[in-house]
Amino acid sequence: MSEVLVFGLCAAVVAGLGLYGAIVDPRPLRKILGFNLLGSGVFLFFGVVARRGAAAGFPGDPVPQALVITGIVVAFSATALAVTLLLRFFETTGSSSLRDGAAADGARDTAES
Repeated sequence: MSEVLVFGLCAAVVAGLGLYGAIVDPRPLRKILGFNLLGSGVFLFFGVVARRGAAAGFPGDPVPQALVITGIVVAFSATALAVTLLLRFFETTGSSSLRDGAAADGARDTAES
């Protein structure tokens, strides 16, 4: 088994775990972590694509490498923004879960009537 195949399989597993975590878990912080894991799998896949050309005797393709470097910077800033918004939401509502707030609003509406 070649190293390109191993890294390609690892990229698929990491992206799959990130997608599973982003879809299944209802907590916002875990969704953010799932999206980060999904992005890491995609970055690893782009690295595999760049390495595959270099393994065949061609020079390494700089386009996937540039996309990975740019993607890492954008993912970091988007994660920082998402965590900041989640912290602000927690300060405002006192809850970090979106479902608890919706359930509390529904209970308040039925108690008033």
